[in-house]
Amino acid sequence: MLQEAEDFRAEADKLHGFLETLAPEDWEQSTQFMGWTPWDVVAHLHFFDLVSNLSLAGPEAFNARRDQLIGHFGSGKTNREIAREELGALAPDELLATWKSTYEELTDALAASDPKRRLPWFGPDMGVRMFTTARYMETWAHSQEVYDLKGVEREYDDRIRNIVAIGVKTFGWTFVNRREEVPGPPPFVQLEAPSGESWEYGEPSEDEYVKGSAAEFCHVVTQGRNIADVSLEVKGPVATRWMSIAQCFAGGPVDPPAPGTRGQ
Repeated sequence: MLQEAEDFRAEADKLHGFLETLAPEDWEQSTQFMGWTPWDVVAHLHFFDLVSNLSLAGPEAFNARRDQLIGHFGSGKTNREIAREELGALAPDELLATWKSTYEELTDALAASDPKRRLPWFGPDMGVRMFTTARYMETWAHSQEVYDLKGVEREYDDRIRNIVAIGVKTFGWTFVNRREEVPGPPPFVQLEAPSGESWEYGEPSEDEYVKGSAAEFCHVVTQGRNIADVSLEVKGPVATRWMSIAQCFAGGPVDPPAPGTRGQ
């Protein structure tokens, strides 16, 4: 059994349970993320869980869908617009039920897959383990928009180590993606897990490091928070530059939210 798939399932279930508490009027309230509503958040997650199921079905089924979507993006359509075009007829309760069915199918398929299998995606192929972790990260990150909208302080658990791992692993890519030179070796990262455990990455250093809450680190690398709005201790020019632009998700370079605009 792939642990990452069980983590993904648990995170999706947790978000699903929270979304069930929303009032009807909440579904069309704008969040702090690009004006997306909770409906947009769920539609986006559902849409790409569907695309993920096509990836598991094989390159032929996936490639046709990928090429179609690349065409849409090339014409200027956004993720939000594409999801609204295809899923806009679904009422919130229908969308919620449909998404649950889709992510359950996806987590079952990922859990049963050979972890060494390569899956096609919009960039390079990914191994099943990393593919699953990426879906977990996407679900966790977008859920924050709804928690912020409702002013709810979410509860964290050690499943977020999946995101920490991606955040650390994409240190170099964050710079390359912006056509910047990687300024040096990765800083030392020392984080406190929700359980109180200490997670460490890289060579210990007194000159270049990021220390503090693992949850806050996850918010920064998923760009749910600006580094100025968290209490992470950051030292050194490399660590400082990294945390100012960190991006652990795929796609072109995206700037973090401006200070004071998320979670305030």
